[in-house]
Amino acid sequence: VALTFTSCCRLLVERFWCFLDGSHWVNMTSGTSRKVPHIIHPLPSPYRKPLVDLRLPLCHSTGKCSVHCQNSSQASLVGVQMLENKTLMQSIRDMQFDVVLLDPGLPVGVLVAHELGLPTVFNVRWITSGEGHFVVAPSPTSYVPTSGVALPDKMTFGQRIQNTFHYVLNTCIDKFIVCPHYDKLVNRYFGSEVKFYHLLQGADIWLMRVDFVFEFPRPTMPNIVYIGGFQCKPSVPLSPELEEFVQSSGEHGFIVMSLGTLVKGLPKELTSEIAAAFAQIPQKVIWRHAGERPDNLGNNTLLVKWLPQNDLLGHKKIKAFVSHGGTNGIYESIYHGVPIIGIPLLFDQFENLLRMEVRGAAKVLDATKLTSENFLEAVQDVINNPSYRNSMKRLSDLHRDKPMHPLDSAIYWIEFVIRHKGAAHLRTESYKMPWYSYYSVDVVVFLLAVLLLFTAAVVASIRFLCFQLCRKRKPKQE
Repeated sequence: VALTFTSCCRLLVERFWCFLDGSHWVNMTSGTSRKVPHIIHPLPSPYRKPLVDLRLPLCHSTGKCSVHCQNSSQASLVGVQMLENKTLMQSIRDMQFDVVLLDPGLPVGVLVAHELGLPTVFNVRWITSGEGHFVVAPSPTSYVPTSGVALPDKMTFGQRIQNTFHYVLNTCIDKFIVCPHYDKLVNRYFGSEVKFYHLLQGADIWLMRVDFVFEFPRPTMPNIVYIGGFQCKPSVPLSPELEEFVQSSGEHGFIVMSLGTLVKGLPKELTSEIAAAFAQIPQKVIWRHAGERPDNLGNNTLLVKWLPQNDLLGHKKIKAFVSHGGTNGIYESIYHGVPIIGIPLLFDQFENLLRMEVRGAAKVLDATKLTSENFLEAVQDVINNPSYRNSMKRLSDLHRDKPMHPLDSAIYWIEFVIRHKGAAHLRTESYKMPWYSYYSVDVVVFLLAVLLLFTAAVVASIRFLCFQLCRKRKPKQE
């Protein structure tokens, strides 16, 4: 989608509809309306089904490899179609855009941006190799959890071994499977001297969709701007029907349950367990559910196919949020100070909810072991134990206490790149260094060589002096 700034700057936004579901871009749609009100030109998608196949084993690094193999081939097809379409590329050039804004989760847009020769801004959390920080910023495995491993930042010795192992595994998958695939495309259009990773790491600004209220402390870089929760906003009044249902909860309040847009419906056995637990609590429940209606659904539970999540979480009667752990939902919970009962299902949801659990603002359940008993216990614990709400309230205060709203920060840095035609002065050139230079292996080898030569010289000198001393003593004895 191409968008125009009110200040007459032109912004090209690339979204590949077949790979990114609606919830991942609904915040972009709502955010750009503040200063980017005009949609000019949508780019069509050759795919009809926007949801991914959830039968892949996505919870492990080996599963991630199969996802890369499937998605990279589809993404390459889209990229080739765009680059081969000379009419389309020329029409984009004729529009004279100032900057490209894209999500590099499947980075064919990076190739298009390089072909156009435009400054690039990433709206990013995940890239081909996992979490975006691991490509652009130093990531010590001693205290920075690797993508795909649900570990805290304070790790035991065994956890650090596990973290390092997965880091090496992810690096090998990226180097020997993912990057070669994209390098073939890069070499085809830009020559062998251009590398895919150089294009990816050469982005001017990384708008990272997290902040350090949510993320564990870690090293960062000057061209990383943290905009976590930039889609969050104050709630607005509910529809009369929903407001009437919420008010009927009385002093007990209500609970919201939503498991995102990637999952169309839960297995019937699991929904029955959840419904049985909800039927035993005094709170009202608003449940976003697209599957079959459970037979044991209680009178206190309202099933809906869509719900105004932000407005419900901002309601004064809200008690808890049952969530799959998507980033958008977590930030809305943080913004409104609502504790979470987490049921992670795939991708980054396990890591997201772990961060909330470590901070005392969530209780996480395993979907494969969920029963009505342990789900009911978790719901009652989060509602009745004030520590969860107090912890989330503290996170909410920290998140709101910023000199600039995250959305305003994102807009400022996009306009900064437009004004200065890039932000190369903020970008380290480390990605152009060979690995042995980046890790100073050559320096260490040189210093060790000097030390060895110095040691050898000292030893040789001592031996020579000893030899000379022995030669002088021998004639005297004779």
